[in-house]
Amino acid sequence: MSSFLSGRTIMVTGATSGIGYETARLLAESGATVLLHGRTPEEARAAVQRLLATADVDAELLRPCAADFSRLDEVERLANRVITGHPYLDALVNNAAVAAPEQHTVTADGNELAFQVNFLAHYLLTHLLEPALTPAEGAAHVVRLCDPAVEIVNGAYYDRGSRREPAAGATEERTVKRLNRLADQLVGHCA
Repeated sequence: MSSFLSGRTIMVTGATSGIGYETARLLAESGATVLLHGRTPEEARAAVQRLLATADVDAELLRPCAADFSRLDEVERLANRVITGHPYLDALVNNAAVAAPEQHTVTADGNELAFQVNFLAHYLLTHLLEPALTPAEGAAHVVRLCDPAVEIVNGAYYDRGSRREPAAGATEERTVKRLNRLADQLVGHCA
């Protein structure tokens, strides 16, 4: 096992499968302590067990954590737990995501599901973890990973080269007002 990241602590969201899982594996194999996020505690623990069974990883380097990003209150609780247990993070890898659902789906927080999970939750988590990401030595990093198969850009969906127009709700005045209200709550001011 390489140890060039020994002593570093890195959180990876959406680390139970795919790109997030492989990122967590490579980081842990390189000696980093990895906060491995899953939607549920069971999913996060299962991913840790798979890594221990299949990769050259020290169990002490893997820390499962959970929050369902379709619930912003869970994102807040996750951030509080992370800061309490790890007052300094070297990096945050925002990878958790869901594909756009077939039908318009609104979360309990009143946001479109994919928009909340793929963007708002990342923004909120990054903002809340900012005190831990403030570098004591060197630079702390925030990385955004995404599945190249589906990317949302300015409300329009891109799927392997074909562009679909944004849903009408993405451009409605109420959506813009919600985003301004969210920015005001998270950042403290609104343009």
